Amino acid sequence: MNARALLFCLLFPFAAIAQGFAGLGSAADGFAVPAPAPVFDFPTDHALHPDFRIEWWYLTANITGPDGTDYGLQWTLFRSALAPEAANGWQSPQLWMGHAALTTPDQHFVTERLARGGIGQAGVSADPFAAWIDDWTLAGPGFDQLRMTASGPDFAYDVALTAEGPLVFHGADGYSVKSGDGQASYYYSQPRYALSGVITLPDGTVPVTGSAWLDREWSSQPLSDNQTGWDWFSLSFESGDKLMGFLLRQSDGTSFSSATWIGHDGTVAAYSDGAFAARPVEQSQVAGGDIPTTWQVTLPDRGVDVTVSAINRNAWMNVTIPYWEGPVRITGSHDGRGYLEMTGYE
Repeated sequence: MNARALLFCLLFPFAAIAQGFAGLGSAADGFAVPAPAPVFDFPTDHALHPDFRIEWWYLTANITGPDGTDYGLQWTLFRSALAPEAANGWQSPQLWMGHAALTTPDQHFVTERLARGGIGQAGVSADPFAAWIDDWTLAGPGFDQLRMTASGPDFAYDVALTAEGPLVFHGADGYSVKSGDGQASYYYSQPRYALSGVITLPDGTVPVTGSAWLDREWSSQPLSDNQTGWDWFSLSFESGDKLMGFLLRQSDGTSFSSATWIGHDGTVAAYSDGAFAARPVEQSQVAGGDIPTTWQVTLPDRGVDVTVSAINRNAWMNVTIPYWEGPVRITGSHDGRGYLEMTGYE
């Protein structure tokens, strides 16, 4: 076992349990669990929920440089808890992991941070909103106005985000079912940030503009123990409509799906298992394995039948628990751009 793997097993022991991808199907063990008909309290719910075991603040962005080159950004803060109780300092059971990535058509830069809770190294506050791990920040006077910064050995970004629409609640008013067994999470998004700022690459800085999508989700057992990974799509169409959809792959070869249609007119519609479909149509050799980097995605109720293609097929997140994450182009019944995340393929 290498040093990084040993550190992760010490900090995130549930990840080593073979129950669902990364242990996310292991039992809740005294933590709170999501219940139907949630009542959200903002801005408080933008911050952490320590009585739940797992939580994340997950932002992806499709951006463009002055010459028309497409890029992708990712900023993610994960929180997990060793126990369902509060404590201060080094006794805090809260553990943190951050991922930052910058994707170009030819390169994919990624870096990771790990932290213990209770000592100020990482955390989230609600009002004003601030999420941080070391010197990476996602912060502003409120959730609608944010500045996002991160850096790695050979990349950096510093961008401003302005929300241009309301929050969107997935599933049944934010109660998002993840399996036929009833596992669920609380899940909402801000899918309409306008973005501007600069990215730094090995050959210099590039001014960029674009759009970003921020997911908020928390639970204590979000997967069933037979679910081995997921394929998650956030698609932004040129019409102004948006689609979030995911497949949770199961060990018997079937999958569980869910989707949310976000209309340009502000309408939101949730779709339960079976309405949304995604089928791999082309695989690529990535990190020694076969990864589906072109998909056919359909949502017949909305006339969606599109091809989703990776801008950079090698957008492999070589972090403690590896996965694929990168920007995509959309063609077919609807054109546009988006993001794709795939786990459980190592």
